[in-house]
Amino acid sequence: MLKFLKDVVAGSVAGVKDLPYTIGEPYSSAWGSWTHSRGTSKVDGSSVSIFSITGSNAGDGRLAAARNGVKRLRTVRHPNILSFLHSTEAEVIDGSSTKLTIYIVTEPVMPLAEKIKELGLQGTQRDEYYAWGLHRIAKAVSFLNNDCKLVHGNVCLASVVVTDTLDWKLHAFDVLSEFDGNNASAGPMLQYDWLVASQYKPIELEKSDWATIRKSPPWAIDSWGLGCFIYELFSGLKLSKTEELRNTTSLPKSLLPDYQRLLSSTPSRRLNSSKLVENCEFFQNKLVDTIHFMEILNLKDSVEKDTFFRKLSTLAEQLPREIVLKKLLPLLASALEFGSAAAPALTPLLKIGAWLSPEEFNIKVLPTLVKLFASNDRAIRVGLLQHIDQYGEAFTAQVVDEQVYPHIATGFSDTSAFLRELTLKSMLVLAPKLSQRTLSGSLLKYLSKLQVDEEPAIRTNTTILLGNLASHLNEGTRKRVLINAFTVRALRDTFPPARGAGKL
Repeated sequence: MLKFLKDVVAGSVAGVKDLPYTIGEPYSSAWGSWTHSRGTSKVDGSSVSIFSITGSNAGDGRLAAARNGVKRLRTVRHPNILSFLHSTEAEVIDGSSTKLTIYIVTEPVMPLAEKIKELGLQGTQRDEYYAWGLHRIAKAVSFLNNDCKLVHGNVCLASVVVTDTLDWKLHAFDVLSEFDGNNASAGPMLQYDWLVASQYKPIELEKSDWATIRKSPPWAIDSWGLGCFIYELFSGLKLSKTEELRNTTSLPKSLLPDYQRLLSSTPSRRLNSSKLVENCEFFQNKLVDTIHFMEILNLKDSVEKDTFFRKLSTLAEQLPREIVLKKLLPLLASALEFGSAAAPALTPLLKIGAWLSPEEFNIKVLPTLVKLFASNDRAIRVGLLQHIDQYGEAFTAQVVDEQVYPHIATGFSDTSAFLRELTLKSMLVLAPKLSQRTLSGSLLKYLSKLQVDEEPAIRTNTTILLGNLASHLNEGTRKRVLINAFTVRALRDTFPPARGAGKL
């Protein structure tokens, strides 16, 4: 039973009566002695991950290391490091003993090992996804080592988790320490290195040779850890002894030279993770390049963007489907919403969106399309109207009436005949979803003007549309509007097809 909660960092009673999150089912694996569980916010029901660790007493070394991990995760921010949300401690009275549990709440993630099994990728697609993920973790490690002068201390498969968008994130900061070659103390690394299993330790750490560690570059220990991570990733096995790192049969040939440099027996000769990020041949593939292009889209010129988006529909078919749907599609939707992507991006958005279930399409794509109708970019408006038969039926009547139609209606009086005609044709899909008030008070007024448009094709199609709308109009409106539209206007039109449409 929870007796009190207190903030981990401040270390004082916070007066909170309950954890503002509900703890769900645990995953089957987690780093160290932590338990990784699913969770939800009690405030808004959003998903989270909850990591917990329990000690038999307040002096338990694992709890002290865990507090270091909480502090570090809370303060170290990077796109490839797990995002911290909340932390608390709970004291539990169990008979005559008191136990303490530390909780960390983060963005929702799952262990990498479990996600790999779930995805079941094979061959080239597996290697492309691994390259993208490994690239992310190498960037996180480089940030810690080179920018922050910090040492993670136990980079391995268990210290990596995966988000809903399939991004890999580094966590497990219990042993994370400042690296200062002039300081005789190695901080948490010196205090808690016993938490790191011996098979993951480079020889200098295994021997507790702190003099050598302090003389080594700040990336030496974590570069070794990256090597261990690569072995576990490609072998599919948990490293059980250091000697297994010599078995390279499962590694791609393009990664092997860098793997061997990461695991150099001489700390000063180990490959800096920043060099791995910059120069590794294994990272040069379609998936890594595609996502990287999307993430720096604002830095690209219009010609580069246009070329990229015109090829993306075909390229997306060659990439791992799950990654395209969960990572690339949100990037594409966001780029269109915020204006960094132009009209050619609509085609791949709709093509990829077609791979979703109707329910997922309504959640992940439709809101973007609704927002795009408000765009002043004529090319965007044209693209939306040209493809409206692919998605228009998914709009609810309320969305069409209140959010979509008011923007589309401006096209009825556009100076471009092409845009006027596209706007007119879109009503075949959207008009049945309009309210009687909008139909009679707005749409029919526009159509009466289009019946005398200078373009004969527009006049013809307007009459055809009016015929299709007849069943959606109330009796009074039909008598008042349609008789006049067909007899007075259509049958007197000088363009034969327009007259023919009035007779049908």
